[in-house]
Amino acid sequence: MSRTGGDSTAVLERAGAETVKRAVELDVASRFQESLVCYQEGIDLLLQVVKATKDEAKKHRYRQKISEYMTRAEDIKKHIEKEKKDGKYHKQIRIEENATGFSYEKVFQEYLSEIVSEVWVEDPYIRSVHQLYNFLRFCEMLVKGPCKVKTIHLLTSYDEGSGKSQQITGLGEIQQSLRNYGVTLNIAFSTSIHDREIRFNNGWMIKIGRGLDYFKRPQGRFSIGSCDFDLRPCHETTVDVFHTKHTKKM
Repeated sequence: MSRTGGDSTAVLERAGAETVKRAVELDVASRFQESLVCYQEGIDLLLQVVKATKDEAKKHRYRQKISEYMTRAEDIKKHIEKEKKDGKYHKQIRIEENATGFSYEKVFQEYLSEIVSEVWVEDPYIRSVHQLYNFLRFCEMLVKGPCKVKTIHLLTSYDEGSGKSQQITGLGEIQQSLRNYGVTLNIAFSTSIHDREIRFNNGWMIKIGRGLDYFKRPQGRFSIGSCDFDLRPCHETTVDVFHTKHTKKM
């Protein structure tokens, strides 16, 4: 094996070992969904090591380890499926102050399977212009798929100041625009709404401490993160993900 080939294999070994180590740490912490992802990534890296190395003893050793990790990953997958079936699944993501990489696609995409056709959004703060834009971006994500959303239910509260007219006009524009894509937006207002949650009719429910409004203002109109929300710094908040047998109707 050339020196270059040996170096690349060593890089794969280190990456695989670090990823599997992280998987075990998450496993011990009962953070099973994240652990499963790390196990899968680590297994893929170690399989590449097995394919690249000429050392038969090393191949045998890694194949044994891979077999163990695959067995554990399968056990975790079954555990997650059982929790989802029993309505007991819970995953929490903590978004740190000024963290990036938490666009709506990153937070919601893995729960938007093709069978999702109806969405319920409860958020008292879809009022001001930037909050209306947040909701619009969320709707754009739903329109792009892979889900086939046909109906979105929004429950929010009226703007208490001079922005009420602007709020109603903005929501009306979003409603009309969605109609052009074959999506019905039902809008309702409540004076007592406080909790923030989003539900999909495949059983997933996501609760975000700050609702959809967890992004900070960009530093300027033409600063990085103004358009790409993966690059936009966030306010500190938590995201709690549950799976329930029955989707609540508003």
